[in-house]
Amino acid sequence: MVYTSAPLPKKINIAIIGAGPHALTLVSHLLQKSQKMQGKFLVFDQSGQWMSQWFHAFAALEIPHLRSPAVHHPDPNPFALRSFAESRPTELHPPYDLPGTQLFQDFCLHLINKQQLDKCIVPTRVTRLEPITQMRKIYFRLWLDNGDSVIARRVVMATGGGTPHLPDWVSQISTPYPQDRLSHSHDVDLRSCSLAGERVLIVGGGLTSGHLAVGAVARGAQVRLMARRDFQEKLFDADPGWLGPKYLKKFSAETDWQKRWQMIQQARNGGSLTPAIMMQLRRACRKGKISLHEQCQIVEAIWQDDYWQVRCHDGAEYQCTRIWLGTGTKLEVRANPMLREVLDSFPTAIVNGLPVLDAYLRWPRCELFVMGGLAALQVGPVARNLSGARMASDRIVPALTKPSLALV
Repeated sequence: MVYTSAPLPKKINIAIIGAGPHALTLVSHLLQKSQKMQGKFLVFDQSGQWMSQWFHAFAALEIPHLRSPAVHHPDPNPFALRSFAESRPTELHPPYDLPGTQLFQDFCLHLINKQQLDKCIVPTRVTRLEPITQMRKIYFRLWLDNGDSVIARRVVMATGGGTPHLPDWVSQISTPYPQDRLSHSHDVDLRSCSLAGERVLIVGGGLTSGHLAVGAVARGAQVRLMARRDFQEKLFDADPGWLGPKYLKKFSAETDWQKRWQMIQQARNGGSLTPAIMMQLRRACRKGKISLHEQCQIVEAIWQDDYWQVRCHDGAEYQCTRIWLGTGTKLEVRANPMLREVLDSFPTAIVNGLPVLDAYLRWPRCELFVMGGLAALQVGPVARNLSGARMASDRIVPALTKPSLALV
């Protein structure tokens, strides 16, 4: 059930934009801290369902299990997922009890049902956030894609915030080509792909590229996996030391935001592949189904006679029938149309696309809170991960529940 049965109230206490893992983590922590918060917030998501984008992405790329261990999930109790999995032990994968995709999905749905969280979802997209002043206090008018609007005292942005990153050569393609022959990973759904006899070029050295490669081979394609540097093999995308004081103490003590940003880049160090995926890729290499190309950057792509002619910086040329871009997302707060008026009314320092927020992840001088990758300057390199969702909730929940922390 979603919030369609009753008319939208004119005014609400808390508006949460997005219904993904960060929003679910925040709401779970908020209700654990104070059951009185039930009914004080609404969650706005176009899909009208919790976790729809996350569930779709895992299904579309046929990802068998999560990369993070079983202690990372939306429930405030770190052992809740392990308890839930007691009758399903085979769905926790080695080496660190990584939850299977179906197990994680079932656990999230269990959490949603237990707290009756479907009742608070409004199935519309927020298109604009307009800061307004009433009785000398700042509120936000949320403009919705159905033409309605609602006024909120506090807003939490939990939308992920990234846009697909496309390499420069994509915008320089001068020949017309069929749209489905060049796709960002966000738009690939392996389940509907028939690739027998095709030559697929996959660009990017991260885990998404690895899943795409394995999926394409399973569908009969000949795959070329290309990265601009050497492929890196890592269990996690950032060292577990970033989950606690080991590295965060130094990070939090750093007052130069630019240096913090550099620490984040060094910690994440671009994309990496897990040992399990790397093993599958090497096996496919031995069978001649995949070729791996490191230190290779595309400078030009031309579509002709039903295939791509691709030229690399070292002069090497390749032909393929399809290109998939596992090139990740770009975080740039100024590119988010929802935040345009907030930036105008409440300017804040922006470091390489990331806003400088306060200790509660609050936008300076107003009650707008930010979760996910855009909060990385405060949360650290794991800001966009499940563990980052918990760390962000630990900061935001006190500011939402303690009157003394509210901006006057």
